[in-house]
Amino acid sequence: MDFGLFILDFSFLDQPTFFVVWDLFALFVWLVFLWGLFYALFYLVASYKRKLWKKKNWNNILLAIDIPPENVQTPMAVEQLFAQIFSVMDPPSIGMKYWRGFQQYQFSFEIISIGGYIQFLIRTNEKFRDVVEAAVYAQYPDAEVTEVEDYTTAIPTKYPNDTHNIWAADFALNEHYAFPLRMYKEFEHNISKDTVLKDPMGTFLESFSRIGPGEQMWFQIIIEPLPEGKWKEKCIEKIKELIGEKSTSGGSAFLDALTDNFITKEIGKSFEEINAQVSGTLRTEDSGSSSYKDDGGPPNQILYLTPGKKKLLEAMEEKISKIGFKSKIRTIYIAKKEIYNPSRGVNSLVGAINQFNIPTSNMLLPKYVTSTEYLFAEQRKDLRRTALMGAYKKRNPWIGRPRYVLNIEELATLWHFPMSHVKTPLVQKAALKTAEPPSNLAVDLGLPTEAENELQQAIEVEAKRDSRYKTDSGEEIHYEDMG
Repeated sequence: MDFGLFILDFSFLDQPTFFVVWDLFALFVWLVFLWGLFYALFYLVASYKRKLWKKKNWNNILLAIDIPPENVQTPMAVEQLFAQIFSVMDPPSIGMKYWRGFQQYQFSFEIISIGGYIQFLIRTNEKFRDVVEAAVYAQYPDAEVTEVEDYTTAIPTKYPNDTHNIWAADFALNEHYAFPLRMYKEFEHNISKDTVLKDPMGTFLESFSRIGPGEQMWFQIIIEPLPEGKWKEKCIEKIKELIGEKSTSGGSAFLDALTDNFITKEIGKSFEEINAQVSGTLRTEDSGSSSYKDDGGPPNQILYLTPGKKKLLEAMEEKISKIGFKSKIRTIYIAKKEIYNPSRGVNSLVGAINQFNIPTSNMLLPKYVTSTEYLFAEQRKDLRRTALMGAYKKRNPWIGRPRYVLNIEELATLWHFPMSHVKTPLVQKAALKTAEPPSNLAVDLGLPTEAENELQQAIEVEAKRDSRYKTDSGEEIHYEDMG
């Protein structure tokens, strides 16, 4: 077949079927191979660009947050802190993402305990230090924010080694992230006339205070601002599944477009006619025009949901009403070999995280842990220890379990400053604010010495001139007449 610029030769179709199939297979295998080669090359170039971008633009610092002793702020204050940090969200263009290697900036919110001494930390890019400090001071005016050295550098990265041993884990959601965790509002007690928040951070920090000298516990939440569109759409899909909503589309948008085409409709009708003749069934006239026939029933089953499912549905809708971050939670227990005892701190920590779980909704569980079984257990355990420690030090969210979406209320539930009624004495707190000087305090005016002397003499003369003294008889005499 001659098209002028090129000629299509279909003579190979005259061969036996086996050779025709083989020729087609060989042709498409080469196409798939070339596509795979192109994709691999594109991925390698993009990865190299991302590394260059991070090396040039990601200058991270670690900030220690010292809270005021009398903290009456609820976790809602930290919720607003996360909302303010979301302002760094900057959706990149295709050129910025794939040609220049742009990566969305990340934050790491951490709680550490070194020998039982607890500190709250935030790791951020140096260019966003003002954003973080403004967010903290806006909610906690008396807090102190100080740049500190990275505490992870003193611990070995490779395992096994001669000095330390570790237990590490990534915490992942048991269900899709559309199903929320237990929020801090659900910890409120209404026993008295005033609603009291039973701060979940009390139980959490208690597990951190159990360890002693030579032991450390680290907890981090790595977050990345996430555009509002896609993750909420996936949550809406899960909501529709929960209420049993009927889908008006039986496939992808591309297939839907094909089914609207006259030719594909006719082909579909032909296949249905053949199927009807073979099976002996009747073919409906407008079948294929939609994915289902409306039988007059309700569009969903929301009226028939149990009270528990209705409550879950409300929680899911409330989750997508707030800002979301792509998140990764990781924790590590470290100790010197002679005092290594993970059951002392790890069991308490896992138990503290269990208070945020709802069995009928979602749960945070240690999914990628250093304790392994079955084949090559010890070798795999050492590989995971090294991998998780390296990932923690670099704040790398791509190692281990995939990330998931938590909204600002869930993040504030998991990471917030304890209220003043939480009795954890080893939490670092800001010093009391210094009072302002009294208004009548003597002030050095900075005048020359001679001028000060003249001023003092003038004051004394004026005092003598105005001073009077009354005798017992009532006679008034001037000060200078008193001898």
